[in-house]
Amino acid sequence: MPIVSDNELSRRRQEIIESARVCFARHGYEGATVSRLEAATGKTRGAIFHHFKDKEELFLAIASEDAARQAEVVAEHGLIEVMRRLVRNPGSNDWFITRAEIVRKLRTDPAFEARWRDHQVVLDQAVHQRLEDNESMRDDVSVDVIQEYLTTVMEGLIIKLAAGEPASRLESILDLVEQSVRDPGAGH
Repeated sequence: MPIVSDNELSRRRQEIIESARVCFARHGYEGATVSRLEAATGKTRGAIFHHFKDKEELFLAIASEDAARQAEVVAEHGLIEVMRRLVRNPGSNDWFITRAEIVRKLRTDPAFEARWRDHQVVLDQAVHQRLEDNESMRDDVSVDVIQEYLTTVMEGLIIKLAAGEPASRLESILDLVEQSVRDPGAGH
């Protein structure tokens, strides 16, 4: 039996993640059945679950990868820029329509909630650090409150995107949000 290199295994895993992301976007979390994942990835269930314990682990791998990518943007430009990129490229982030299902699972499945939070910690830490380091932020409100405010706005934005809200309206809302967290006396 031929030995498969770590690079090849990593490439195959990434290929499954990319294809599964599209499947979750199209069918939602519950609708992305194993059969649909097989069709989307072009892999057998054995090949898929060689890399991922189950569908949830695959979904969380997608969430983790996206959180890491967003954390990079946050570190450089802030969370509002992440939101602007979501608005400008809704097609590249359309798997977020599964958010309603995620919220239900977060509310009803404590084990899933713990695993989800573990995958989101990199983004939460990046947002907190960016807010701490940003001298143009309001100082009359704690960083924790501003972070919760921005993540709440992002959740609402994702829901609006999933509902097909026009991007132009959402951009205007993000302008207002950005103004609301800046110190009016700080130079921009």
